[in-house]
Amino acid sequence: MSTKKDKFSLKDKNYMKLAINLAKARKGLTGENPSVGCVIVKNDKIISIGQTGINGRPHAESNAINNSFDNLSGSKIYITLEPCNHYGKTPPCTKKIIKSGIKEVFYSINDIDDKVKGKSFNILRKRKIRVSKGLLKHEALDLYDSYIINRKNKLPFVTAKIALSKDKLIYSEGIKRITDKTSDKLSHYLRSRHDGIMISSKTLNIDNPKLNCRLKGYEYFSPKRIILDKNLDIRLNTYIFKSAKKNNTIIFHNSSNNSKIQILKNKEILLIKTRLDNKKRFILNLIFKKLFTLGIRNLLIEGGDKITKYILTHRLANQFYLFKSPKNLLRNKKNVIFTSYGILKKNYKVKSKIISKLAKDNITVYKR
Repeated sequence: MSTKKDKFSLKDKNYMKLAINLAKARKGLTGENPSVGCVIVKNDKIISIGQTGINGRPHAESNAINNSFDNLSGSKIYITLEPCNHYGKTPPCTKKIIKSGIKEVFYSINDIDDKVKGKSFNILRKRKIRVSKGLLKHEALDLYDSYIINRKNKLPFVTAKIALSKDKLIYSEGIKRITDKTSDKLSHYLRSRHDGIMISSKTLNIDNPKLNCRLKGYEYFSPKRIILDKNLDIRLNTYIFKSAKKNNTIIFHNSSNNSKIQILKNKEILLIKTRLDNKKRFILNLIFKKLFTLGIRNLLIEGGDKITKYILTHRLANQFYLFKSPKNLLRNKKNVIFTSYGILKKNYKVKSKIISKLAKDNITVYKR
């Protein structure tokens, strides 16, 4: 058993827990920048808090310092991620911390960005500021799972999801909803935290979905709609086509149907022709790389059985939400059975279970 003494007090941990919760509240809403939480404490009292601004600016440290009505001289600041130390679209947060009179800095983990990584510690120490890192680092690593994937792999963090009935059906003709209203709200919340949402043209034409977030107050955070449509089969009476406008819809295809291409371009849909594999399927990893260059950092895939099986087999999702309803669906109509449960259990491990007294569904989150 380890006898190593924890250098952080319970108070330190509680302040950082608050900072982590502040960061979680903005996760998925800060564009290309990580969501950071920040708490400033003086004489054992919280005098200011800050979060990264929507779309990534201002930074959390800047917001916390600017939000304070107190003199910050001699105070402590708790930050979920190493503060930035270079000039970009904003001045360095280290400079703002130094100028504010803060005398002690706690942060959880180093920034993975090479421009920042590990440099702030020395910059602050040289200005006689006490610096401690590693506070709640495991919680911070979980918080920044998507940011780390973005920076290391130049890929979006991919979340896939599927809903199935007790008898393992993911589709039954005439049934609009498999899971309950609480699960539906969680699905819309997930949409609000992703830059893009991807489906196939088959799902589009059968279900005619809106692919937006319809939670009150979150409508502004609806993701870009991304359609995999090999032959440009999208129907022109679907909601997605009718509501298409510049910068909200992307279609990946492999078609030479010039008349359909022109119709879609007239709706300002971004069309991207991409190659297929030897089985005439999209190469999803190439599509993910392209989406990253288009600013998609968090991608949600709401697929059917085929695309879900492909994603799980090739371990392309970073995490997977499985919504399981306690009810059976009728099998006397057209239906689709979920065939990938064994693959999911083999290639992924359970991260958490979401339990709610309001819901009867079982929701399990898996990670790669």
